[in-house]
Amino acid sequence: MVNPHKTSWLMWLVASVFYAYQYVLRVVPSVMLENIMQQFSMDTLLFGQFSGVYYIGYSLMHIPLGILIDKYGPKKVIPICILLSGIGVLPIALADQWIYPTIGRVITGIGSSAAILGLFKIIQMAFDEKLFTRMLSFSVTIGLLGAIYGGAPVGHMCEIFTYKSVIITLASVGIVLAIVAYLIIPETKADSNVNDSMFSNLKGVFSNWKVILVCISAGLMVGPLEGFADIWGPKFLKQTYNMDGSVAAYISSMIFIGMCFGAPILNFIAEKLKDHLKTVVLSGLVMLFVFVLLIAGTLNSLCITIGFLIVGICCAYQILAIYKASTYVNKNSANLATALTNMIIMIFGYLFHGTIGTTIDMCSGLGNVAAFRCGIGVIPIGLLLGTIGFAVLVCKSTAGKKNAPHG
Repeated sequence: MVNPHKTSWLMWLVASVFYAYQYVLRVVPSVMLENIMQQFSMDTLLFGQFSGVYYIGYSLMHIPLGILIDKYGPKKVIPICILLSGIGVLPIALADQWIYPTIGRVITGIGSSAAILGLFKIIQMAFDEKLFTRMLSFSVTIGLLGAIYGGAPVGHMCEIFTYKSVIITLASVGIVLAIVAYLIIPETKADSNVNDSMFSNLKGVFSNWKVILVCISAGLMVGPLEGFADIWGPKFLKQTYNMDGSVAAYISSMIFIGMCFGAPILNFIAEKLKDHLKTVVLSGLVMLFVFVLLIAGTLNSLCITIGFLIVGICCAYQILAIYKASTYVNKNSANLATALTNMIIMIFGYLFHGTIGTTIDMCSGLGNVAAFRCGIGVIPIGLLLGTIGFAVLVCKSTAGKKNAPHG
């Protein structure tokens, strides 16, 4: 563990700022949508592909970067990834063909993938294990604030300056942040054993049924955030509750706002209960209850708003799940386990997008309201299955404690 205290907090702060920075870069296309489409003669389909390829780089690099961080340490890997994140946006300002910013978008995704993985590693290095979820929850709050509010300053800057100068400024911020990260994060010895043990670590993680159950269960519970709040929420509220488009979008965003504060709140509950798994189960049941009432059409606007804030708080279960997965393997494989869990959660997010859309299309003959209720009905089914998965782990944990030798 890294000491003294000052270094620990500084390196944590740098990693948290990087986490927020990559969120800002993630929302840049939506802020500059018209400029980008006009400059590169993109239609909506091509723009969607340009925006989406970010996640290809982000997801595919999770495990490789987890291994590299374990092998070479965050001092070498994180600054390089910050540079990649910033440099990846430059083609938007400098290129004249759409293929180059698209490649840059993949590069930004690759670099951004190290933000959450670097946080895992730095918190493990800098703080006691019992503080892991607390520090990670604070970092996630900082990052989500970047996601929610980062777009507004960027949009305001685009109105004052040209959008190309804003892109160059964002890339410059990345260069400065990379230099600061390299200066502050301490050197760690390269672990030569990582190469030798890489395959055994991979085998150990993938063959650990508890880790796999956490990954799948956490993924099944991601529907409220990745499926509903991201895309389908406003459309569902417009169709089934006859809300105005702007009101529906605002109410749906309550889930993101709730998650901002959910990380420290759920961590506090977990510490009081002294059980992360039970807190995840409780979160799943609360989200399930809200979505059953939502689909049944029994809530008014105020209740939906409050319900979504509560759902957002519960969505922070991901932090507890990721931490729990890391405790089921040895320390050499902890970063790999967290990388795998986060990667699978994101993959399930895409599955929810597609499954909800397909279900709505299949049920379109029943009418718009019924079709949307069927489509969003995928979310509580996922929540139920995911909660059952974590309940199994709770039962196994309780049985293990009872069977443990005393004295």
